[in-house]
Amino acid sequence: MATVNLQEVHKFFGDLHVIKGVDLEIDDGEFVVFVGPSGCGKSTMLRLISGLEEATAGSIIIDDRDVTGLGASERGLAMVFQSYALYPHMTVRENMGFGLKLAGRPKPEIDAEVDRAAEILQLEPLMARKPKELSGGQRQRVAIGRAIVRAPAVFLFDEPLSNLDAALRVQMRIEIARLHKRLSKTMIYVTHDQVEAMTLADRIVVFDAGHVQQEGAPLDLYASPSNLFVATFIGSPKMNILPCKQNGEALSATLPDGSIVKAEADSHTDKAAANYGIRPEHIGVVDAAEGDLRGEVGVVEQLGGDTFIYADVAGADPVTVRIPGIARVREGEVVGLRLNPRQAHFFDAEGIAITARKPEDIHH
Repeated sequence: MATVNLQEVHKFFGDLHVIKGVDLEIDDGEFVVFVGPSGCGKSTMLRLISGLEEATAGSIIIDDRDVTGLGASERGLAMVFQSYALYPHMTVRENMGFGLKLAGRPKPEIDAEVDRAAEILQLEPLMARKPKELSGGQRQRVAIGRAIVRAPAVFLFDEPLSNLDAALRVQMRIEIARLHKRLSKTMIYVTHDQVEAMTLADRIVVFDAGHVQQEGAPLDLYASPSNLFVATFIGSPKMNILPCKQNGEALSATLPDGSIVKAEADSHTDKAAANYGIRPEHIGVVDAAEGDLRGEVGVVEQLGGDTFIYADVAGADPVTVRIPGIARVREGEVVGLRLNPRQAHFFDAEGIAITARKPEDIHH
């Protein structure tokens, strides 16, 4: 059993209030990803769990044991950092077993644990090499292997892929997902990359300014963001947001250019809509006379599998449209944008969502 329970955790650095009363329960074997922009508090929260930083207030409970006052070495955790932190004069085998050697474990036991981790991570051919002879992805696998041999209750990852190039990040992301399935261990993973969060997590926790903005399964957050921050942070490209004015009690609204838009959903509050949101893949491009609003194509990005169109509309920020495959649209062309009413989101003046959707609805 390896549960983590955070109870009203606060962290001050002098007068700077970095973590502002975080409450969170993480289940045994769960893969939880902390995500948010730089400076949001996600890495500080991970360091508080690890014991590398001391909480100013609140409790950190691991396996029903209050570890708030304990040091990092007493918590039964293992942490993988952004930097690999390998000893350059040691071989892969020596790096992976060094922590057990310091703990005074017998050599046969160390060798057995290192061999098991090497098999899991497919490092067997590299065991005699030194770090300078390894690629970035291989070094990160060694760092993960060093954590595995300690048999921790919880694995903590602090942006472990940020130093890798794009292709290696994808490869390592797949390897970490497979590792979690194989070990069935509790893992807490910090990243600013929402694609990593969406693809790895059982549950995402979105941080901003020291607060948890929303937590839930990746597709739940994608389909039903609780506020404008989550709506524009989760999803790539981000959700389009246009100012609007609600028309009466029904969930229809007038956009800045005078277009009327509606949502095929009920409001869960009596507050009026002030912002209209729709994701790029839920907009179609049609003849200018047939769309829900008109836009002039400013930029077209042809990616092969998808085309991104950035259209300038009156009174609002440019609207991003995602079209599968190759779209024959020219820059400077005026087009109609057809907005799927089943995918519309409305937010009140404080940025709080007043509509909610289910994951199964997002592609209808």
